[in-house]
Amino acid sequence: MTITRTSNTVTTRDGTTIYFTDWGHGPAVVFSHGWPLQGDAWEDQMMFLAGHGYRVVAHDRRGHGRSSKTWHGNHMNDYADDLAQVIEALDLNDVTLVGHSTGGGEVARYVGRHGTGRVKGAVLVGAVTPQMGQSDANPNGVPMSVFDGIRAGVKADRAQFFKDLTGPFYGFNREGAKDSQGMRDTFWLQGMQCSLRAAYECIKQFSETDFTEDLKKMTVPTLVIHGDDDQILPIDTTARRAVELLPQGRLLVYEGGSHGLAYTHKDRLNADLLAFLRA
Repeated sequence: MTITRTSNTVTTRDGTTIYFTDWGHGPAVVFSHGWPLQGDAWEDQMMFLAGHGYRVVAHDRRGHGRSSKTWHGNHMNDYADDLAQVIEALDLNDVTLVGHSTGGGEVARYVGRHGTGRVKGAVLVGAVTPQMGQSDANPNGVPMSVFDGIRAGVKADRAQFFKDLTGPFYGFNREGAKDSQGMRDTFWLQGMQCSLRAAYECIKQFSETDFTEDLKKMTVPTLVIHGDDDQILPIDTTARRAVELLPQGRLLVYEGGSHGLAYTHKDRLNADLLAFLRA
């Protein structure tokens, strides 16, 4: 099959429909979201950058949001290939790729598989790179028992599991934190639009995939942004290791920052993204 598109969807070569939002005019910025969310998780950054002269595009990963709820293709290579086909279908060049959490891995794997021919720069926000889970190559990673627990929670009662996850995700479980039921509800709403199959299968991808070689191929300027109180992805085993592998990497630490920086630190993140784009 060939790639086809409408005003807000791309149908990939394997027949999967990928939904996307495309706002503004100017240099292109393409966003990849975290698990189990969708492109709208970047809405604050997209609104801001579109108002400052940029074209912003965010897609819903297959199985997530408004994209096809496929049984197949829930693999990091497929996620990266879907991203490549969205970029190709929209004929985007000199793109800045921005990825959060699982989306950061998606960005790295995109470069690993498709190169930097269309890419000007990249930003990894609270990303899973170079590897989240514990392995022989990553002995200080998160123990696999944690991800087994996530799988069990998703299978048993994912609606409640997603509600409970919002505490550590946004740091609302910290003393003195300003809680937001709205943020919690938005996370839950987006998470429940992800299919059970995709939510379950993606856990293996974000926890076990090793992005070491992908990061080494990211020869474009790359900004790594991470909260030092990220309870989902500890900074020492992710961002601090990632920046050492990136040929042109720079680390920006948000003191006290949670995993959900796009919401909890949106003003600072917006400003840092704009500064990086203008540099």
